[in-house]
Amino acid sequence: MLTVDLDAVAENYRSLRGVLNGAECGAVVKADSYGLGMAQVSRRLAAEGCRSFFVSCIDEAIRLRDILQPGNATIHVFDGLPPGAEQLFDQYALSPVLGDLDQIARWAAHGRAHGGRSAVIKIDTGMARLGLTEAEVNVLAAEPERLDGLTLDYVMSHLSCADEDGNQMNAAQLTTFQTLRAKLPNAKASLANSAGISLGAEYHFDLVRPGAALYGILNAPNQSSAMKQVVNLKGKILRLRDVDSNQTVGYGASHQVTKGRRLATVAIGYADGYSRSLGNRATGFVGSKKVSLVGRVSMDLITFDVTGAPDEFLTPDGPGCPGGNVELIGPGHGVDDLAREAGTIGYEILSGLGPRVHRVYLGEAD
Repeated sequence: MLTVDLDAVAENYRSLRGVLNGAECGAVVKADSYGLGMAQVSRRLAAEGCRSFFVSCIDEAIRLRDILQPGNATIHVFDGLPPGAEQLFDQYALSPVLGDLDQIARWAAHGRAHGGRSAVIKIDTGMARLGLTEAEVNVLAAEPERLDGLTLDYVMSHLSCADEDGNQMNAAQLTTFQTLRAKLPNAKASLANSAGISLGAEYHFDLVRPGAALYGILNAPNQSSAMKQVVNLKGKILRLRDVDSNQTVGYGASHQVTKGRRLATVAIGYADGYSRSLGNRATGFVGSKKVSLVGRVSMDLITFDVTGAPDEFLTPDGPGCPGGNVELIGPGHGVDDLAREAGTIGYEILSGLGPRVHRVYLGEAD
């Protein structure tokens, strides 16, 4: 069971907004709000005053528009404008983040034919993914008529190393962004993601776009004291086994367990997003006792050595833990801790949690 504390999401949003000096604080809710539930998270953020939301693709944007009405939210689509999608963007009042000259040409033509459209242009400052290259920016600067039919609302880019406070790439991207932005018509600007907010006010511009920090992922060194943990993940114990002879555990017999140990088989596996790389590496908690995952992670099941853990948290009638469970993500073992054990990042842990993981929400907006 995954418990999502929307009050904590709201508090994280307020904390991030509180360090801004006049810049707007948007929210990235792509990938189902990093696996936590787009509907519940977006409604709560809207109740906190968030008005600029970012998703990856048009399907996510249409789903979000069914949740948030146009007067209450601007929805920006990072992937830009797919060919032939102009009418859909109008129908659902969506804002494409235009990342190449072809997208700009098509959206501008649509604007000229329909009384004008607003535009957000992304420029590449060092990621080599989406966004106008320096050469393309120069084309727009030399041929401003390409933007006829458009009102430029924002120019944006994306930081590649913002989670590394001393990385010289951050200052280099900031300089490139300022240089290229100056070649385009005057517009508001957006550069900082969650970690970028921590780099300082010069990175904030007019709009910041936090995602990970909202969900309790600590991707910048000086965020740890401010961000609240948002999720608690518990795995239901299906069986307790008192080992009566030395034997092996799970596929591949990768762990040897000795007589006298106690094992708990837990109902979660890689089909639920609990990474296979956690085999023989992950830890969890039973009450206040730290326990170790033993054996491989299989599709549906994992096994913990719970020797010495208090019975009241293991047995079906235990207080506060009907059925017994192991806490996989919680106060003493956050999403970033589990990510380190898996050799990955918190983003992947949260966004990978599948639909079989039952979700419970605290603090939902009306």
